[in-house]
Amino acid sequence: MDDAMSGGAEPLPDGAGTPSGGLAGQLLVATPALVDGHFRRSVVLVLDHDDDGALGVILNRRTTIEVDDVLPGWSSTVTAPGGVYEGGPVATDSALAVGLLAVDPEDEPIGWRKMFGRVGLVDLDAPSSVIEDALAGMRIYAGYAGWGDGQLEAEIEDGSWLVLAAADGDLLHASPDTLWRDVLRRQGSELRLLSTYPEDPTLN
Repeated sequence: MDDAMSGGAEPLPDGAGTPSGGLAGQLLVATPALVDGHFRRSVVLVLDHDDDGALGVILNRRTTIEVDDVLPGWSSTVTAPGGVYEGGPVATDSALAVGLLAVDPEDEPIGWRKMFGRVGLVDLDAPSSVIEDALAGMRIYAGYAGWGDGQLEAEIEDGSWLVLAAADGDLLHASPDTLWRDVLRRQGSELRLLSTYPEDPTLN
């Protein structure tokens, strides 16, 4: 990842960043069948989904990079545990800030681009002071996860992903390392059993 990460809106493809339907606001939870290094045991929050494809960010991949090392002035705004998160394999040299508004305002704050509900993108080129009071929390991601037309649907059909409802605390989860298990544990009995699946499948 390049230390010279750019502003929050830079990585998004044309047409993204407007409120959308489809799977936006849902979680993609990797099944044990998905062994890809980027997405193994990942929990992805879908930010945008339409006929052209989908994009989201991986919620549970924290890096060792500190926010102030790449985006001075924003470290006090991000939610603990802080640092930069690996959002996905696309545009990894750019930063994407995903925030949660404290309330659903009548007028959107300066530097805010709504995705769904109270979740949106924060403009990292703006001073943090113009929006930090409106936020319940925020995380910064290097890159994002992206799928072309029909690609995500095919992966879901193949059994790589579970599509599950997101809880209010998932975006800003206090323990990202346990998020995969925590999301599965709150599901019904069959899915809950997946949370016990060992890191090394040969031990199953």
